[in-house]
Amino acid sequence: MADDVTIPGIDPAARPSGEGCADCGAGQGPGWWLHLRRCAQCGHIGCCDSSPSQHATRHAQEEGHPFITSYEPGENWYWNVETEEYYDGPALTPPNSRPEGQPSPGPAGKVPEDWQAQLH
Repeated sequence: MADDVTIPGIDPAARPSGEGCADCGAGQGPGWWLHLRRCAQCGHIGCCDSSPSQHATRHAQEEGHPFITSYEPGENWYWNVETEEYYDGPALTPPNSRPEGQPSPGPAGKVPEDWQAQLH
């Protein structure tokens, strides 16, 4: 990622909203996710498009925040939900992923046995 790049819609100082999907944690949807995504503009953590509730993309579209990034360990990319293209961009304020001990899918204790059948 390029650290000296300024891209409208990406705020490197925005802190993550938590360790898991904020919307799933608030009781919106079944309460579990496959993978996590982070809004690059405000730090909102949401679940990926394969998850039952697809909160990350929904947040980006409803708020007009064009970029999401992975919130998974070892992943480092940006996705523009408006243009449907990958981008390189600046490093964001840590943490840059869910805790290593948190499972995927997660959170622990909330994932149903038939979780694979519920993916998009």
